[in-house]
Amino acid sequence: MSEDVVLSVVMTTYNHERWLAAAIESVLVQHTSFGVELVIGEDCSTDRTRAIAEDYATKYPDIVRVVTSDSNVGWRRNYRRSIAAARGRYIALLDGDDYFTDSRKLQRQVELLESDPTLGMCYTRSERIDEDGNVTIYPEGECTTTFEDMLWCNPAENSTVVARRELVERYYAEIKPENHPEWLTDDLPMWLWFAANSSYASIDAKMAVHRVLRRSVSHSEEYRRKIAFCDSLSDISVWYDERYNNRAMRYKLLRKRQNTALWVLSYCGGVGEYLGRWLSDVKAEPRLLLNIAAYGLFVKKVCWRMWRKQSCVR
Repeated sequence: MSEDVVLSVVMTTYNHERWLAAAIESVLVQHTSFGVELVIGEDCSTDRTRAIAEDYATKYPDIVRVVTSDSNVGWRRNYRRSIAAARGRYIALLDGDDYFTDSRKLQRQVELLESDPTLGMCYTRSERIDEDGNVTIYPEGECTTTFEDMLWCNPAENSTVVARRELVERYYAEIKPENHPEWLTDDLPMWLWFAANSSYASIDAKMAVHRVLRRSVSHSEEYRRKIAFCDSLSDISVWYDERYNNRAMRYKLLRKRQNTALWVLSYCGGVGEYLGRWLSDVKAEPRLLLNIAAYGLFVKKVCWRMWRKQSCVR
């Protein structure tokens, strides 16, 4: 491996044989004035993912390395060991089912970070593509760059970020995300830590694609799993708000958490499940009694159930 690696692309992958080659190729076509390596964290896939990764490592031994083991270690440990294997001063993240769309993405981001030592990370816009081919741009609005903006809604898609490696290591040492099994993602807590401990910037251009799969860690068609993941995102923000923001946004964040869950439950599950969720939220934060949206969503649920019953009768 060349000693002049400036940036490491860390790619975690599991059962991504359909998409992995496109992800790897999007790294190989990057035009940079500095050395880039690709560290692929392969977690004992049951399809041809490992074979594809190892084929690229054989073909491009000076660029591609595969980090793997004899048994599946889970997404969090795979993420951590892959980052630990990186050698660059900067780290770019790319899941094995996503890909870069701009061949100068890494060059532009490193140039931005090099120009301002106060920046801990930078991100770009992305395109979200679902399995039906529908495309949306993320973030939809402004590319925000404040801590409170990040608390409210993370604008930084994992595949769009380049971060300083020493700060990534500081994050793991200080926060120890492995001690928070209730956190169902590793990128949001990392970016919130960056936003609290450094400045961050954006490049207002689409430079990556994030595939929205029907079944993944962050997406599910099963409504209870969908609620659990959204709850986890909110709980991460509430934790950071308490630690770094003097709980200034606590009620606002908890109201958003409740509204997200109740919106899903206004379509799915029974009335008892809806009321049980509402009651548990209110017990945890009594001010949510004042959340008018919860009552409106309950009316919607009752009307929805009545409409469905009438439709079945017809």
